[in-house]
Amino acid sequence: MVTVLTDVRHARHIAEQVPDPELPMLTLADLGVLRAVEMTGDGTVVASLTPTYSGCPAMAEMRADVAARLRDAGYARVEIRTVLDPPWTSDWITPEGRRKLAEHGIAPPGAAPRRAAGPVPLVLSPVRRTVECPRCGSVDTEETSRFAATSCKALWRCLACREPFEYVKEI
Repeated sequence: MVTVLTDVRHARHIAEQVPDPELPMLTLADLGVLRAVEMTGDGTVVASLTPTYSGCPAMAEMRADVAARLRDAGYARVEIRTVLDPPWTSDWITPEGRRKLAEHGIAPPGAAPRRAAGPVPLVLSPVRRTVECPRCGSVDTEETSRFAATSCKALWRCLACREPFEYVKEI
């Protein structure tokens, strides 16, 4: 017997398998972009996505891919919602997602910095972060460009093994 709960779980399983268009080794679930999958009283599957950045150019493709996968799985009515609150944070990348990034030579982000509620202090000195090389594990690395192929990544170089690599920024 198929129940609404079983149907919602199946729909979520389908949506969780959709790869990220910019980091195809990750699913939208690995990246933490897939927020929720629900079913309305009329049988519409509603999938909620949160972009990694405001104005993320990949959102249109993510929405289309999730909708297509759900329709291909037999769900006739599909709605994709963009949810901006709370905003996405790199802390939402799953441990499996972090592992996959490192396996593909992309340094996963560390935990986003924690701060108390209230005004954000202005810091004018450069912040030196330690980024581990995903190839050799050295922390003797340097940033070569604040932006890489996508705005959520930066370019770094390992000074130990001399290999360049991308780094997913903390947000």
